[in-house]
Amino acid sequence: MQANLFEPIHLAEVAIVAIAFFASRFACGKILKGVLKAFGDKPIVQKFSARFLHSIFSTAMAIMLMWTAVLILEPFVGRTYILSIATSLFTAWLVIRLAVSLIANRELARLVAGIAWTLAALNIVGLLDPIMIVLESAKLPLGDATVSVLDIFQGIVTFSVLLWGALALSALLEKQIVHFSTLPPSARVLMTKSGKILLVSIAFLTALNATGIDLTALAVFGGALGVGIGFGLQKVVGNFISGIILLMDRSIKPGDVIETQGTYGTINRLAARYTSVITRDGTEYLIPNEDMITQSVVNWSHSHRLVRRRIPVQVSYDSDLRQAMDLMNEAASEESRVLSSPAPRTLLREFGSDGVDLELRMWIEDPQNGVSNIASDVMLRIWDKFHENGIEFPFPQRVVHLRHEKPPTDAARATSVVESVTYNETSEAENVALESKGAKEKDEINTKD
Repeated sequence: MQANLFEPIHLAEVAIVAIAFFASRFACGKILKGVLKAFGDKPIVQKFSARFLHSIFSTAMAIMLMWTAVLILEPFVGRTYILSIATSLFTAWLVIRLAVSLIANRELARLVAGIAWTLAALNIVGLLDPIMIVLESAKLPLGDATVSVLDIFQGIVTFSVLLWGALALSALLEKQIVHFSTLPPSARVLMTKSGKILLVSIAFLTALNATGIDLTALAVFGGALGVGIGFGLQKVVGNFISGIILLMDRSIKPGDVIETQGTYGTINRLAARYTSVITRDGTEYLIPNEDMITQSVVNWSHSHRLVRRRIPVQVSYDSDLRQAMDLMNEAASEESRVLSSPAPRTLLREFGSDGVDLELRMWIEDPQNGVSNIASDVMLRIWDKFHENGIEFPFPQRVVHLRHEKPPTDAARATSVVESVTYNETSEAENVALESKGAKEKDEINTKD
């Protein structure tokens, strides 16, 4: 510090660095306001935020100012120390900032930029090699082999870079496979997911190899991991395997209209663990892949998208049945979603207790647009046409028979009168006996007194 910083010329260099930094930020702030005011509506300007542009421009201007100061001072004081280091640090930061701008995740971009600039700064000031020697000398035992702390750091960095590259490459592969219209949707999803798993596995194994770990030592670890997966992650692995089975047998695929467990909607995507189904009201259900195999699933568009709808209608016995059937066919034909071939057809199903049961059968080819709403529209048309042509809808009819009991005969009346008189006579005799007994007991009590 005494030799490299507190010398007067070095303090002057520190002052020049500070002046260049703050002057560049102030000047770029003013310039950027004018640029945004003049070209703020341009797409290329809107693509980058004002904060990003200000950071890039101010850093570039600070580098220019410091290089100018170096060119001015070197003929008088010789080689500059602080200005050269600061110029290299600012240049490294500018290059790293431009490189990490390709990363969409802002937090990840900041992390990568911080790590990269730290390594660059240590290398510029000459501290990277001593630190690497210290990390290399710190050994960790791993079975028969030893791994240094530097190897672990190298493996983490290698895995992070390769993982980012694998995900980016898999996203590019997915975009290319989407344009293969000759492949079925399930095959496209299977190819993209298989490619992603393969690339991530390669990145992981390459990172392990970079740390110096013998891959053959993973055999025992893989067996233990398999046992753990079998017990602890049974459902997760079951859903994953079920997802692969669904993609291979193509029983369901993105875009199919299905109905399962009371959920009716369109398959949005097939993920590794679940199937995304969006209903007609916009609700998205995440159904486990295992349920899609073990539970009953109605696929309205598995082999084809033709769906037949049945609409039961009942008319009164006084109606003209042939006219009612023609009106029902006409109501279905007027709807644009109803196919003309096969044409709508009405059948006479049954002579019911309340009226005659008819059934309209019609075909549609767009079940993803709803199967209940088309039935509702056709029924409204039938309602209007029946009222216009005098076709009656029957009300529930019931026949009630009232049963009256026969009046009692003279003999039955005489029997009931005799029974009543006998009962009355018996009751009066019992009352007299009770009264006599009470009087006798009262006389006995008085005699004793």
